Amino acid sequence: MAKSNYLFTSESVSEGHPDKVCDRISDAVVDAFLTADPQARVACETLTTTNRIVLAGEVRGPAPLVNADGSVDKARIEEIARDCVKDIGYEQDGFHWKTADVAVHLHAQSADIAQGVDEGSGVDTDEGAGDQGIMFGFACRETDVLMPAPIYFSHEILRSMADARHSGADVGLGPDSKSQVTLRYENGKPVTATSVVVSTQHNADLTRDDVAAIVMPHIQHVLPDGWMPPEDEIYINPTGKFVIGGPDGDCGLTGRKIIVDTYGGAAPHGGGAFSGKDPTKVDRSAAYVARYLAKNVVASGVADKCTIQLAYAIGISKPLSVYVDTHGADRVDEEKLSNVLQELVDLRPKGIRTHLKLNRPIYARTAAYGHFGRLPDGDGGFSWEKTDIADAIKKAF
Repeated sequence: MAKSNYLFTSESVSEGHPDKVCDRISDAVVDAFLTADPQARVACETLTTTNRIVLAGEVRGPAPLVNADGSVDKARIEEIARDCVKDIGYEQDGFHWKTADVAVHLHAQSADIAQGVDEGSGVDTDEGAGDQGIMFGFACRETDVLMPAPIYFSHEILRSMADARHSGADVGLGPDSKSQVTLRYENGKPVTATSVVVSTQHNADLTRDDVAAIVMPHIQHVLPDGWMPPEDEIYINPTGKFVIGGPDGDCGLTGRKIIVDTYGGAAPHGGGAFSGKDPTKVDRSAAYVARYLAKNVVASGVADKCTIQLAYAIGISKPLSVYVDTHGADRVDEEKLSNVLQELVDLRPKGIRTHLKLNRPIYARTAAYGHFGRLPDGDGGFSWEKTDIADAIKKAF
């Protein structure tokens, strides 16, 4: 039986964290290809270290990103990478958007993979999944956006700090930061924070007390009234100094923050990263639709918590399994719920992309502060956060 009284912790990292810089660049490449051709294929990995950016992977798309001979326009990809670093705010000696060395090693997508994914080819003549794998979606009633509270508050603290840094309201903080929030649960529900950790890059002339004075209002603003932990359980820059940050201080790679990207450890994760992948890759699109389904189940009121698992095989269109867990809710027959969800949404890769309208340049914005628990954008971004089938689910029960 699940515990009802416990402490649970989740962490987040900012857009300037080395791994998130890589996610941002990889997703910006995805957006560039989808802008040129909504059917483009991209699998782009990025590495960053001291004043160096390396991109590698497989792509298929049109001019101007791909030359007539099939080679990638490296100058355009380099420009995309530099623009990302500039927007994040890196202009330090060890990592600068203008002076960093950028190496582009993107090449044409494997024909073997393409034939398994393309509609009308391969064993399954429908468009097949881009790889095998399992993907999870989750939703719960701990926050208004139906996300686990620890990861949600961890994201919001850093996003608040980033907004203030970009606007100029907070001077002296750098792009690289991390947060960690521990909540106390009673009877299975979060009731207060017991500790908060924030480590943030800062200018050399700021003391630890200076940094704490800047950061504390963001913690107070994000946590609900009465949820602040004791003063001695708030740890701001506990090492005392954080001047060298970003890729100059630590190597970054695309896809290393998958738990930060999803549910902060409060729910299962299939293992596949999202960033740098076009939506034919079920690592991304099926994880999005699984969240969409779980969120709509909870929004419908038939369950207070929902976990969904989907499984796929490369080149095969239909999901191999659809698992639904409502965590003991006695209001719903889970087998019937699984059938209802599959009637409402076509869970083949093309069906997912069509339903959520994923073949659009909407991915760079997902690279920091979580892929889930965000508000849907007017241009179609975060479409998987809509609750537009909740009424249909409710009517079915």
